[in-house]
Amino acid sequence: MTNFIPIFPLSIVVFPGEKVHLHIFEPRYKQLITECFEGKKSFGIPSVVNNRLQELGTLVQVSDIVQTYENGEMDIKTEGLRIFRILEVIKQVPDKLYSGAIVNYPENDDAGSRDLMQKVVSGVKQMHRLLNISKDFKKPEEELKTYDVGHHAGLSLEEEYELLGLMKELQRQEYMKRHLQKVLPMLLEMEQLKEKVKLNGHFRNLSAFDFDIDK
Repeated sequence: MTNFIPIFPLSIVVFPGEKVHLHIFEPRYKQLITECFEGKKSFGIPSVVNNRLQELGTLVQVSDIVQTYENGEMDIKTEGLRIFRILEVIKQVPDKLYSGAIVNYPENDDAGSRDLMQKVVSGVKQMHRLLNISKDFKKPEEELKTYDVGHHAGLSLEEEYELLGLMKELQRQEYMKRHLQKVLPMLLEMEQLKEKVKLNGHFRNLSAFDFDIDK
């Protein structure tokens, strides 16, 4: 299926199912959000990586306009729906301030391996313990998928965009597993280094070397 959608390019990656809060202040996007909310239409957030508009993005819907300020700025809640690929950017849409794009929607297979996903979740939890941070995924652990933990595994923007481009859940699980296998050993080394640094400056109860030990 191919269709036209308004677009709101941002330097973020939005995953399907993700809830994103945005502050809207530019006139063109105030117009876009108002029209989409009133008309119950969706819009696209294509990712901008390294200051370049990428071909992939996520279709989102406005779930709520939380607050509208006197100057027309807005705080809104959105939710990611599905991934799209840009076929053509329409920079000037007649009678509109915002741009749009002709897009299609790649097939996305969300059937993965539960065992592999459990390893990914365990790795993410271990990372959080090492970093002394706490995350609530708001879902039972057995229901979590890669999109639910994609922003919580220490991926760079470029890596999150690579994850967005994988159209099979099994591929996404493998990608995250390899990432965690690379990152966790570094975090463990840092943790050991922190413990060594903590010991310096403290009184330590150590046994002195006995020169007469062999006698």
